[in-house]
Amino acid sequence: MPRRGWGWQAGTVTTGRPHLRRALCGAVAVLATAACTTEQPAPEGSAQRTAAPEETAESSPSPQATEPAPGTATQTGEPEPAPDVPISADDVDPAIAVRAVRHLAGRIGPREATGAAYARAARWVSAELSRLGYDVEQQRVDVPAGESWGVPVPAGRSVNVVAAPTGFDPTRPHLVVGAHLDTVPQAPGAEDNASGVGVVLAVAEAASRRSTRLPTVFVAFGAEEPRGDPEDHHYGSRRYVAQLGPQERAAVREMVSLDRVGVGDRVPVGSANGSDPVQRALLAAARRAGAAAVAESGQRSSDHWSFVRDGLPGARLGSTPYAGYHSAGDVPAVVSAAQLERVGRIVAEWLAPR
Repeated sequence: MPRRGWGWQAGTVTTGRPHLRRALCGAVAVLATAACTTEQPAPEGSAQRTAAPEETAESSPSPQATEPAPGTATQTGEPEPAPDVPISADDVDPAIAVRAVRHLAGRIGPREATGAAYARAARWVSAELSRLGYDVEQQRVDVPAGESWGVPVPAGRSVNVVAAPTGFDPTRPHLVVGAHLDTVPQAPGAEDNASGVGVVLAVAEAASRRSTRLPTVFVAFGAEEPRGDPEDHHYGSRRYVAQLGPQERAAVREMVSLDRVGVGDRVPVGSANGSDPVQRALLAAARRAGAAAVAESGQRSSDHWSFVRDGLPGARLGSTPYAGYHSAGDVPAVVSAAQLERVGRIVAEWLAPR
């Protein structure tokens, strides 16, 4: 596994406008091909077919952007150390997020936190992050039985997928970027929340070959969805916060939760208790990235709340209402590739040295 400390990055060196052209071309290619009907589940690793155009997350990747099998290297040989080039909005490839939405919602489908499909999704995300050079662990999350959006759900075990740079010291200042991987039992969960996980993977890919202002931990949280009254959710992020020691808690400088980030033409930037420093930093990043954003307050219905309620700084990206919420209609077609790109640009600018 390549070393990914300061001055070292995993992956091939790409710099300047050529990379911007690559990212934009990749996004355009993804938007240029799409399925006109709902994708039927297929075995992992099966070939993708080119379909008719449609600007949604059901768009098929271009031949140059074929989804790699979990654990497959993207290049031959050992990756070369990259120079200490700061991350920017132009470094995020939105096609990565689009492919993740298609895979998680189109192939795996509903991912109730204690079920076999969730475990499959967690393995896939773990493999994707490991392939990028991160040290990945699955953190156990015990979840009670309950009722999730009208459907009984059993007690059991879920996991957080936690990816940190090699050599990461959790007692040193760092950032956390997270998104919940689970769904309610009846929903494929394209927008809620394959969209958030997809952007996390796209930003993690960019951060693996660029420097950020602080080391960054990427997390796919388990068991965010409700299992009863308003307090019976966010189990994965609550577990993550609860296991932090005093020095580790003090080291968490800012946390951002990506939750329902693929619908709309403006990005909601939510704080739990009115305007706060993390929200203001994200709004400033949106301006630098040229991404339309809108401030929201009183946002406590995502994993950032587990951090904020314990005195740690956090904010949320996403929350635009849509018709398929928590239903069988939450399929890749509802997700906008353009909105995924806006969110990825904001997060990258938020991570950038300043």
